[in-house]
Amino acid sequence: MSSALQALLGRERAAIQAYIELLDKEAKALGDSDFARLPELANLKSETALRITALEQQRDQEQLALGYAAGRAGAEAACAVGSEELAQTWQDVLLRAEAAHARNHRNGVMIHTQLEFTRQTLGFLQASGQPLYGPDGGHKSSGGGGVSLAQG
Repeated sequence: MSSALQALLGRERAAIQAYIELLDKEAKALGDSDFARLPELANLKSETALRITALEQQRDQEQLALGYAAGRAGAEAACAVGSEELAQTWQDVLLRAEAAHARNHRNGVMIHTQLEFTRQTLGFLQASGQPLYGPDGGHKSSGGGGVSLAQG
């Protein structure tokens, strides 16, 4: 079987693993409320996803050159008659893709939960109908009296 197909599958496996690691970093940032890291991680995830897509397209072309269909069915057919190493690498690609899908779903749930919490918190804070901050940006208390903690 084609050593080029083996090499492509190896690079695809590595790219998917890199994507998994980015998803884990994103989950940690979400869990730590380190929201400032999210844009950087989103950019890295997008770049990695584009790299995975390019590798999939290259693999499809290699499968076609070998006489197999493009996509998963062609990869499975090619790996079924290839070496044990080729079959194992393909299984690794599938397992990592499944893990990436599960982690991406987990992160989506975490983001949705955080957004819902923020919406509920804002709703609670705005329910009184009183502004939370004055024109000077300072906190407006409803009592009107009291001593600022900053003044001592």
